[in-house]
Amino acid sequence: MSASTFTLRPYSAADEDAAIELWRRTWSSHYPHLDFNARQPWWRDRWRNELVPAAQIAVAERDGAIIGFVTIDPKTMYLDQIVVAPEHWGSDVALALLDEAKRLSPKGIELLVNKDNLRAIRFYEKHGFAYAGEDKNPVSGLPVNRMAWRG
Repeated sequence: MSASTFTLRPYSAADEDAAIELWRRTWSSHYPHLDFNARQPWWRDRWRNELVPAAQIAVAERDGAIIGFVTIDPKTMYLDQIVVAPEHWGSDVALALLDEAKRLSPKGIELLVNKDNLRAIRFYEKHGFAYAGEDKNPVSGLPVNRMAWRG
């Protein structure tokens, strides 16, 4: 599916509810066995207190609705989240968000990706990221790949 009629723009505080709902809906689609409804208060707290104060956040918008976002901290080069609405998986939205993260953090990007998320691992490898070691997800404790891109 092409989503070529979307635009990228900086996140604003008015986007909070839509971004959090997009996160919940997307992660619920990817991991249907987990209850992301129950995790919303935790996520909202993390969004407000960890991500928004430290990260640059860009949103992809189509017809007035947020269809994706990326969070990148240029100081640490850490990309915490890249989220694309399930109905736009396979479109050019994720690549546009990744390119924006590279623009915002031109020296490089590091991220963690769940080992069972083969689709994401292939996506990052295709776009210049290299495997940089093993790690554990700081929240779930599950094994993850550390991946890195250098500008």
